[in-house]
Amino acid sequence: MSSQEPQPDTNQTEGQEGQDPEQLTKFVEELLSNMQGKFQQMSEQIIGRLDEMGKRVEDLEKNIEDLMQQVDTKDDAKK
Repeated sequence: MSSQEPQPDTNQTEGQEGQDPEQLTKFVEELLSNMQGKFQQMSEQIIGRLDEMGKRVEDLEKNIEDLMQQVDTKDDAKK
């Protein structure tokens, strides 16, 4: 750990990347736009799946109700 180790030159690093504030702003805007698009797509998929699950639950409830009515009808016929 000598004091002679080279220190990174932040000005040189920024110059090497070639990123001026406008390019960085554009990059961040594009990144946020892409993330928003992906988030929207995922949200739509989740909502679609929840709707489908809701329909399946309703169908299941109806089938259970129908079965319970059939059982009640059979019990009434046995009496």
